[in-house]
Amino acid sequence: MAHFAQLDDDNVVINIIVVHNNELLDQDGNEIEQKGIDFCKSLFGQDTKWVQTSYNASFRKNFASIGSYYDPSRDAFIKPKAWESWTLNEETCTWNPPIPIPVDDKVYTWDESTLTWIEITP
Repeated sequence: MAHFAQLDDDNVVINIIVVHNNELLDQDGNEIEQKGIDFCKSLFGQDTKWVQTSYNASFRKNFASIGSYYDPSRDAFIKPKAWESWTLNEETCTWNPPIPIPVDDKVYTWDESTLTWIEITP
């Protein structure tokens, strides 16, 4: 199955649908993204904007999610920035904290006011 993300005028994802692979096949049996886009437009209107996304992130860096942004220059889906101090990893198009999360068996949450990881205790 193929997945397609519908974008608004600002390239923010507003919908994600699943399309049967048969809808993407050309006469030679090759999957063509444009055929999937045309199928989506036939369902939702010709004025809608669609981009294929990969559930296992094999292309376009990340699987699209509602509210994420499609950056055409990076050809990538990028989730909204959660914290002001975090920076975008250009290779993965994910947001990284200024200090890595501790690697242990504990659970942490980010504290933007102190720029530290805070342990969550049950």
